[in-house]
Amino acid sequence: MKRYAFLVRGINVGGRHKVVMEEFCRELEELGMSHVSSYINSGNFFFDSSYMKEELLLVLEEFLNKAYPFIKVFSLFTLEDYQNEVASLPKWWEDDFYRKDVLLFTERLDKNEMKKVINSLELKDEILHFGQLGVYWGKDDKSAYSQTAFILI
Repeated sequence: MKRYAFLVRGINVGGRHKVVMEEFCRELEELGMSHVSSYINSGNFFFDSSYMKEELLLVLEEFLNKAYPFIKVFSLFTLEDYQNEVASLPKWWEDDFYRKDVLLFTERLDKNEMKKVINSLELKDEILHFGQLGVYWGKDDKSAYSQTAFILI
């Protein structure tokens, strides 16, 4: 049994693609997940499952296609994946920055293509790290934040 984070994107924004968190949690339980919870109205869900990740991906994709066809992208990772990611972050991530952001990879994303796009951007006072779960982005200067490459993606 593993603990998973299931982060659904593009729901409950501006009154569009409404998903009732309590109902969604119940539906995840009906799919066999246990100890299901959500964080506010964000689309962030947490649960335990005995499925291996690839099996779980298929179950979740089938469920979303049938019940919530407007949900096209999501991130899925285990607590262990997250703990390993945090342990492998570079030292600079602990430093003070004007702003730090994390862009979590979504499932089925071509990570190599995303890296190419990001590496093609002109980074000024920005620093980044490509992790297993996402891109970690630091911005030193408040005055140029509106021109950050992070905002462009």
